[in-house]
Amino acid sequence: MLSRTADHLFWMARYVERAENTARMLDVNHQTSLLPQSERNAEEGWRALLGISELQASYDKAYDRITARDVIDFMTRDPSNSSSIYSCIRRARENARAVRGSLTTEFWETSNATWLELNNILTGETLESDPTEFFEWVKFRSHLSRGVMIGTMLKDEAFHFARMGTFLERADNTARLLDVKYHGMAELGRLVEPTSVERSKAREHVGAHGDFYYWAAVLRSVSAFEIYRKVYSDLITPARVAELMILRGDMPRSLSACVNEVVVNLSNVANDHSQDTERRAGMLRAELEFGRIDDILQTGLHAWLTNFLERVNDLGGRISRNFLVWNA
Repeated sequence: MLSRTADHLFWMARYVERAENTARMLDVNHQTSLLPQSERNAEEGWRALLGISELQASYDKAYDRITARDVIDFMTRDPSNSSSIYSCIRRARENARAVRGSLTTEFWETSNATWLELNNILTGETLESDPTEFFEWVKFRSHLSRGVMIGTMLKDEAFHFARMGTFLERADNTARLLDVKYHGMAELGRLVEPTSVERSKAREHVGAHGDFYYWAAVLRSVSAFEIYRKVYSDLITPARVAELMILRGDMPRSLSACVNEVVVNLSNVANDHSQDTERRAGMLRAELEFGRIDDILQTGLHAWLTNFLERVNDLGGRISRNFLVWNA
């Protein structure tokens, strides 16, 4: 496969996934902002969201203060923001059009229809009247895009490069979401498993401090609320949320599941230059497969996630050097 074609497919998939993850992060912040809290705490929540995406500086150039309305507008339809949902879907469609011959008709029509529908939605009042409805639409179109790809495309190099892009992007975004939600918990005791007495007390006070609703919203942001209940059948705790989203290989959006998919697809396109990239990806997969959440929390979750993000970004850079033409 031509490197240029591989590059377009890789970034097409990354932009689709990035749009979905942006919608997920905005939705969870929108939902938690509706909980009883001070104006300052609500503002800090939106500030943290900008920090996840490394967009604080860009936002500050365009807006004088942080408000929910402005952050949502900036991260959904601002064309000057290269990570906005509008920009991501536009770039995904541009990359798809550049490699139209490598895609099935069904996939191209799905990508094109998403772009056209997006423009209609953003000129209407849906985003202002019901942001959650819009975020659900973005997630649905992303699911549809992946489903059509899996259901109609040949499992060749084109397919594997697109899948690599999807799961690298998902791993990056899941780690960022976890990091910002846990960052600021200075005491390790807030992250370790509670005793039975502590769990009992937590149940008594969950309505008062809102932790259940907060962590439930975080789980829903990665479609993991029902999965959590099925796996743990107990009170939602930060440590178990971290375990589910990091180490559970059977949870579709976990870091372990994402890295495993990267390794599998990387092995299917391996060339003479990619041995070291494969080795590094395999080492990261092994650490996640055999890791324990207690050890991660003992190390410090923020430090661990920072290291993970550096390694994922390094893998992305190595894949670009091994296979692709340029970074998008």
